[in-house]
Amino acid sequence: MKWLGYLHKPWLHFLVLGSVLYQIQITVFPGPKTVIGPLSASRQEALQQQWLSSFGQPPTAKQQAQLIEDELDRDLLFQHALELRLHLQDGIVYDQLIRNMRFLDVDTDKSNSELFQAALDMRLHLADEVVKRRLIDKMKQRLLTLNPPIEVEETQIAAEFIVRKHEFYRSPRYSFTHVFINSEREAELDSIIKTIQDQQLDARAARYLSSPFMSGYEFQAQTAEQLARNFGAVFISDLTKTAPVVDQWHGPIRSSFGWHYVWVSAVEAGRDARLDEVAPQLRRSLEVTAREQALQAAMVALRSNYEVRQ
Repeated sequence: MKWLGYLHKPWLHFLVLGSVLYQIQITVFPGPKTVIGPLSASRQEALQQQWLSSFGQPPTAKQQAQLIEDELDRDLLFQHALELRLHLQDGIVYDQLIRNMRFLDVDTDKSNSELFQAALDMRLHLADEVVKRRLIDKMKQRLLTLNPPIEVEETQIAAEFIVRKHEFYRSPRYSFTHVFINSEREAELDSIIKTIQDQQLDARAARYLSSPFMSGYEFQAQTAEQLARNFGAVFISDLTKTAPVVDQWHGPIRSSFGWHYVWVSAVEAGRDARLDEVAPQLRRSLEVTAREQALQAAMVALRSNYEVRQ
């Protein structure tokens, strides 16, 4: 056959040998990796200041190292997004860069597409934090699509419930209505209580005797911690010490605001939560953990394609 004659042509041998040598070269001697980092001193200082603003004290050496590592990961994700040209395919990035260009040149008569190209030419996308955050989020979504988290199973939820059962203890809850007597009316306290008792007033009927109370008069299924925010710790301590009986008046009980005569309508004893009550919460927690693990695994693989300098 005629084409078999080409197999003996020197130029064909040269092309085949060249291709093989090229593949060997790029395999054995790959090109230099893109360098990520190190962070400048000013960026490291900015991370420290952000931490100080959030927590009121400077980060420890370990915390600072983690901040730097996290920031380098953000740079890596941003760089990879740019290499994939994701910034050319995203509406939010497009709108943000056009807004920036119109801010720089209010009277421009250029079209949006022209402004977008001009912004790219000026490399505005590299310094815009909105663009950076958007592309980082898109990269994370892309990594999770390629490396999806493991599905959470019912057996995992049950096992997690056993481990974390103490976290879901349901504290005692109290439901009551109160008549409030402020400090200016303290002298009337005994007579108000006597009126309620003599007339056998229920909680709603007795309210006309109350002073105004900003947080309201009826409280339903509140824990001691929740009630303390409205009445103070002393009130809650005195109320719970009396082991209040349902459908009875209790008090008067002092708070930091004055005196309270309290009609207790319900007391729910403290108990351990049931699995069915907290299963949705446990599922969400496990899904977040699985997502973080999948993302970290993907990041490990991605880092191998770059030279990350601390």
